[in-house]
Amino acid sequence: MSAINELVKRAQEGSDKAFLELFQTYEKDLYRTAYLYVKNQDDALDVVQETAYRAFKKIKTLKHPQYFKTWLIKIAMSCAIDLLRKKKKVVHLNPKHANFIHSEEEDVPLSVSLKELMEHLNEEEKQMVILKYYYGYTFQEISEIAETPLGTVKSVLYRGLGKLRKKVRRDDVYER
Repeated sequence: MSAINELVKRAQEGSDKAFLELFQTYEKDLYRTAYLYVKNQDDALDVVQETAYRAFKKIKTLKHPQYFKTWLIKIAMSCAIDLLRKKKKVVHLNPKHANFIHSEEEDVPLSVSLKELMEHLNEEEKQMVILKYYYGYTFQEISEIAETPLGTVKSVLYRGLGKLRKKVRRDDVYER
């Protein structure tokens, strides 16, 4: 971990090479996080690229080098949410014109995937679930990352998990 801290310090002093090495260390984690939010490869790659840009510009603001990965993930989540907000403003194709576009039938899996379940959570709940169960952060660490009181982190997380349980039961996926 001290090697990461040293790279962060060098990057903060202006070393492009150190920043690139750092970023490449966590690039796959950032892509996975972005993909959980945006749900397609192209948008996830855009989020990773925007994360690199924002992180590079703001690397000097990072106070604790040991939290570099956490800081990057937080930036990636923010970029993904920004992209989703932009996409909500996009005007979609009128359904009566859809027959002019070629589409192929696809087999739809019978089971509900975790990715589909996560769509039922709001952004705050999704963030807490990802940080807790995908990255394995403690409640205290999530509280620091999200800059949210510990009690709020727990209540948001448990509310999100409750929504997931209800959805799973409703879809007859869960059996006791």
